[in-house]
Amino acid sequence: MGIAPSPDQARLTFRDATEDDVPVLVGLIESAYRGDTSRAGWTTEADILHGRRTDAEGVRQVVTAPAGRLLVAERDGASVACCQLEHRGEAAYFGMFAVAPALQGAGLGKVIIAEAERTVRETWGVKEMHMTVISVREELIAWYERRGYRRTGETTPFPYGDERFGIPQRDDLVFELLVKEL
Repeated sequence: MGIAPSPDQARLTFRDATEDDVPVLVGLIESAYRGDTSRAGWTTEADILHGRRTDAEGVRQVVTAPAGRLLVAERDGASVACCQLEHRGEAAYFGMFAVAPALQGAGLGKVIIAEAERTVRETWGVKEMHMTVISVREELIAWYERRGYRRTGETTPFPYGDERFGIPQRDDLVFELLVKEL
């Protein structure tokens, strides 16, 4: 028997983002990842990366990608979370996951990731969800592990020198692949 959603979780609705959503989603993503606003949540990249996380063109590319979608979670008509879903053959890629910092820690992330997993299983029939996480974000990786994701040890280099991804404050950043069988 599952746990009943809280009243706040029960009021969530999901839809695909449109190009009209881009400005709001850029603000949501930036607030969840970077700067002082991100510190209101339980996890942030603010100490390891400065600068921007994304921009309007980056979000627009995800919204209009033919093999993907940007799923938006709304509560009372306001966008409170989003995540990128991209079809990659037998797997789906999960990225650009953002929950409004003031709402982090209330269980919304669990609901949103479960909806993302359900969506890719039903829409694309994939067997796995993949994501990459900056390997030094141990607390975040532990959260994903509690949701059934496993560390693979497979890494890709962080794009040092490309400020589209932020301004690194450390020299040991790499992305690690996490995988979950669906």
